Amino acid sequence: MSEERALQEDSFAEYEEQEDTQEGKYLTFRIGKEEYGIEIRYVTEIIGIQKVTDLPDTPEFVKGVINLRGKVIPVIDVRIRFEMPHRDYDERTCIVVVNINGTSVGLIVDSVSEVLDIPANDIEAPPKVNKGGGSRYIQGLGKVGESVKIILNIHRLLFEEELEQIIESLD
Repeated sequence: MSEERALQEDSFAEYEEQEDTQEGKYLTFRIGKEEYGIEIRYVTEIIGIQKVTDLPDTPEFVKGVINLRGKVIPVIDVRIRFEMPHRDYDERTCIVVVNINGTSVGLIVDSVSEVLDIPANDIEAPPKVNKGGGSRYIQGLGKVGESVKIILNIHRLLFEEELEQIIESLD
């Protein structure tokens, strides 16, 4: 086997190992009184709140864009996306930068909690209720001890039609 081929196989094995270690891990964060989670594999970094440049003619929840090490990324306020009342940002407010299929987006959350292991058998389907507001973004409900974490469908949260067009225009 060539040296290049061996290096490729080693790299692939490391990638598979990394994917396996991220299975069942969720970054949890707080919005209002509730704790939410997103799959850790989508999270690239967590940064403090910073100056956001407004964009004209965008939905209210699209706060604008930030310059993150030379890359302009759109930022959405998850609280407003969920049709919750506005809250002033404070020292606990964070931007969770996620990357899906090469597209980076910042999610403004009230505070970041921790990374949790939530096995698939501890995640239940969301109840069949009105799909208005933020409930349409729920992927499942993770049971952690005596509490429940709301697992978000990050694809639906970010890539519904109108938002997808905005994000694509910034890429």
